[in-house]
Amino acid sequence: MACLQIQISAQAEKEEIKNLHSLFKQISDFDRSESLSRGLSRGEHPLKVSFRSEDDYEKKLKSYQDFHSQLQVFDPDHLTDQDRISTETMALKLTGEIDQLSFKSYLIPFNAEGGFFNSLSSSIKRLPFNTVADFESYLIWLPTYPDYLNAHIALMRQGIAQGIIAPKVIVANTMKQVEPWRNRDYRGHSLTQMLLEKPSNIESKEWDEIVKNVLSVMTEKIWPAYDRLYNFLKDEYFPKAYDAPGVSNIPNGWSYYESRIAYFTTKDMSPEEVYDTGLKEVERIKTEMEGIIEEVGFEGSFSSFLDFLRTDEQFYAKTPQELLSYAAWLSKKAEGQLPKLFSHLYKLPFTVEPVPDDIAPTYTGGRYVPGSRNQDRPGIYWVNTYNLPARSLYNLPALTVHEAVPGHHLQIMISAELEDLPTFRNRFYISAFGEGWGLYSEYLGEEMGMYATPYDRFGRYTYEMWRACRLVVDVGLHVKGWTRAEAVNFLASNTALSLHEVNTEIDRYIGWPGQAVSYKIGEITIKNLRGRAEEMLEEKFDIKEFHYRILRNGSIPLPSLEREIENWIKEKMSTE
Repeated sequence: MACLQIQISAQAEKEEIKNLHSLFKQISDFDRSESLSRGLSRGEHPLKVSFRSEDDYEKKLKSYQDFHSQLQVFDPDHLTDQDRISTETMALKLTGEIDQLSFKSYLIPFNAEGGFFNSLSSSIKRLPFNTVADFESYLIWLPTYPDYLNAHIALMRQGIAQGIIAPKVIVANTMKQVEPWRNRDYRGHSLTQMLLEKPSNIESKEWDEIVKNVLSVMTEKIWPAYDRLYNFLKDEYFPKAYDAPGVSNIPNGWSYYESRIAYFTTKDMSPEEVYDTGLKEVERIKTEMEGIIEEVGFEGSFSSFLDFLRTDEQFYAKTPQELLSYAAWLSKKAEGQLPKLFSHLYKLPFTVEPVPDDIAPTYTGGRYVPGSRNQDRPGIYWVNTYNLPARSLYNLPALTVHEAVPGHHLQIMISAELEDLPTFRNRFYISAFGEGWGLYSEYLGEEMGMYATPYDRFGRYTYEMWRACRLVVDVGLHVKGWTRAEAVNFLASNTALSLHEVNTEIDRYIGWPGQAVSYKIGEITIKNLRGRAEEMLEEKFDIKEFHYRILRNGSIPLPSLEREIENWIKEKMSTE
């Protein structure tokens, strides 16, 4: 009888796990069906560019709420370690979707770095334009693109009516970013770049017809649609936009910000806790920075030293290629150190490219763009070559280890290459984990010998201070009523970031509430876990094994990561 009960129990658990994985697939299939790109991000020409109304978003909200309710049925004590992590990760994903839809963030469909109006700039580069059939496909969906733009104008009008409106500074940035899309010179337009060179297998007569037809669509539909968008932003939206920068100005803004903090930290932290943590970190890091100022023998105040770093020509590249070449060299230097710290590495390579011109003026100093083995596309470490006097060389080693390796490329590609996991685990990016790892990688840069001079080390601390300041500034802007000028002053007076970067960063925080706090909270968690493991394991501690344990599950919530490392410590301590 006991044997039969065990068999029944085992069968029931097997069925439960099967049902759980079936739910994961349902959610992933729903996400794909709801994708507005309809294949664009995968390098496929769609039949049309789809869009949603506010009613569509309400239906989407209900679907995610139903999925979340179904997920709560599964008892974590009945799950394997991996299925428990998957369940916790999916719960975070669904909660994030539900919060965004509940607070109607889709009524503000842009931030300081872009939005719906320029999202094609990256996906258009992945599309095939090699045959007549490719261009015929393009001419099927391109004429539907204005419907997509018009639908977003309708959503923004709903936002005006409901008081869910972006701050003026973000709207002003957006108007600047829309301008290149109104440019009638097709040679410099993202949607007509493919016309600059005729593919070898297309006859000249066919090519002339293609160029004529694409430009006809641009003239009759696309450029007028961008004109309408720009005029709407200027004449209707901007006058209604908020002067104050914080999200707390919109209806239920305080609650929305609290939900963003919970999502981006993956922890039960209040805005006040985030703010206090930031102040403590700022004080600690400033002591380290002052030590370097003393080391180099600089005579003057902290602010004078920052002025020296921002203005002395020795710290800035003379040409875009010089900046890119240095970044590429640093990337290879970092790769050479990886075998000392990691037992598992990535398969897909990465390259170094400049940030695209159309977004560079308001973009951050650098970023990582994930690659794809299926699309034969490498990872890309973007370096911003716009406004070279704002791109300091002493910050580049820290930027490189964060965006390239051992930071985002290593972490994201290891995650993408993991096997025997639900597919959403390979693709879902949790900012606290990924950005925490990126900032921890800047710390690892010291052990890798990446900071060759005291100025490089100051750049490293500037980047860490920058992330600590974010905890203070983000909460200050969105909860404590700070003005934009107060936020700019706080970041500028505590870091050696260029004033251009300071301003673009502050605008980023205004337009993307809560995301900026994820970096430091994630890094603190990973460093605390390493410190605990080193203390508890002593001579049994292995840095390669620790890093494997951090990365082997992909991007996961921080509480899941903490449990994972605690279990590893117990396993190691129980072995001889």
